[in-house]
Amino acid sequence: MESQYIDSFLFAKLIRAGANNLSAHANEVNDLNVFPIPDGDTGSNMLLTMQGAMIADPLKDEGIGSFSRRAADGMLLSARGNSGVILSQFFDGLAEELEGKIEADANDTASAFRRGVKHAYASVMDPVEGTILTVAREASEYAANRHHEGVSEYLSDFLYQANETLRETPNMLPILKKASVVDSGGAGLVYIIEGAAAALNDDVLPEYETHIAPASATGLDLDRFNEDSVLTYGYCTELLLRLQRAKTDLEQFDIDVIKDYLQSAGDSVVCFRSGSIVKIHVHTKTPYKVLEFCQRYGEYLTVKIENMSLQHNNLPSDSKALQNTERKTFAIVAVASGEGIKQTFGEMGADCIVEGGQSMNPSANDFIEAFERVHADTVFVLPNNGNVILTAKQAAKMYSGSDIRVIESRSIGDCYAVLTMLDTESGNADEIEREMTDAMKGVVTAEVSRCTRSTETDGFFLRKGQYIGFVGKEIVSADNDRMDTACMLADRLDFTDHEICIIVRGADSEESEAREIASHIRKANPGCEVFVIDGGQEIYSYILIIE
Repeated sequence: MESQYIDSFLFAKLIRAGANNLSAHANEVNDLNVFPIPDGDTGSNMLLTMQGAMIADPLKDEGIGSFSRRAADGMLLSARGNSGVILSQFFDGLAEELEGKIEADANDTASAFRRGVKHAYASVMDPVEGTILTVAREASEYAANRHHEGVSEYLSDFLYQANETLRETPNMLPILKKASVVDSGGAGLVYIIEGAAAALNDDVLPEYETHIAPASATGLDLDRFNEDSVLTYGYCTELLLRLQRAKTDLEQFDIDVIKDYLQSAGDSVVCFRSGSIVKIHVHTKTPYKVLEFCQRYGEYLTVKIENMSLQHNNLPSDSKALQNTERKTFAIVAVASGEGIKQTFGEMGADCIVEGGQSMNPSANDFIEAFERVHADTVFVLPNNGNVILTAKQAAKMYSGSDIRVIESRSIGDCYAVLTMLDTESGNADEIEREMTDAMKGVVTAEVSRCTRSTETDGFFLRKGQYIGFVGKEIVSADNDRMDTACMLADRLDFTDHEICIIVRGADSEESEAREIASHIRKANPGCEVFVIDGGQEIYSYILIIE
């Protein structure tokens, strides 16, 4: 039967069905990467973003306007990667249009989708056609201009045009045509709407695991805390609190009331507010007191309490920053993966490292927690990846506790150059930001990785499994031998006006091989100082930084 209206419970069902269908095709979406290295993560990012909308079920008698806002807020916090941020902004627009509504008909849905498109476009400084943005815009315009008896007819028309536009994306964006793929973000959106439309029509799609589950005790050594143990470390306590109008004035509520209590009850405090949701993290020996206190102001959406004697590996790697109670003037938050790289950046001045990078993009919530940890008036953020910048900027807009400055670093080399030249003595945030941006201008970052598919590009006939060397998105060397690929890559770099070369070796490289590459570079470029760092990063066998 044609669905005339959507209420909050049906909307929740459609979100889950969309996420379920995306999960079924996530790897397929991941494989639509335009560059032949293992960096395809669009499907995973969009799925993790969708999971943010599934933190709670609709409340009794809750209208679609209220629930859609809660779902959108969850997605804004969970958003990661460019496509994930755009998707979260799309749902944010939906929620804005549906505000105050108990249910939505086809016209309401059409208006909400068009508002979602406007939000999505506004989230990108320079929107590019041939992407998820185009798919969403053309589909919403097409469907809005047709008559619908009910919402399922609207979704059917939206899905028809979305598929048509998706097929055309290679003709809109040369990089897609070159790689012979459609836009991955657009494909992810199609799968989400496809799943929702099927659920609305009671069509049965295969069930797939959407990876939403509470933390379990899998792998825990329960004997670490036995009958004779003494509670030394306390409990890692994490809460999502929904403020309730019946308990407090939402407009006048001061988050410092909870922060001050948490600091008296424990340490490693993270506490911030997004809309009517308060995210709480604290290490305490009395979690029941924290629960009791916070419940004065709302009710819990999620609660996680873990004995840290068992879950020591779940403690934040930068717990020193978490325990800092003195507010700093300036702080640096940097994104990195690989123990060696993280340690190096910490030693160079980064106050907090957010785990992530290529193929493992951090969420907006990860950044917000990092902002809380460093406890500074001004926080400079180094995303170090083009697919992380948008997430960092979204987190900056959501966070009001500090002045957040996102420096658009796109590589580990950019970050290394910024930290090398870091100087905050002026005390002027604008000047420091300019100096950070200027520091990136002379650095060159080149990388070596495995090729994920056979293809012809940049004059190379590449075979899957080969090593390739590249600068940005330009491939400049390729060979079956890893060291030869790295040496050829170095030979094609212009060392003029560059005095230092840093070789960051990855998890799959060898120390002796790295020394040989360093020797090759020294011989070819007399006077250039060459250093080797054991970065431990995945994906990239070697990262060469010259400055």
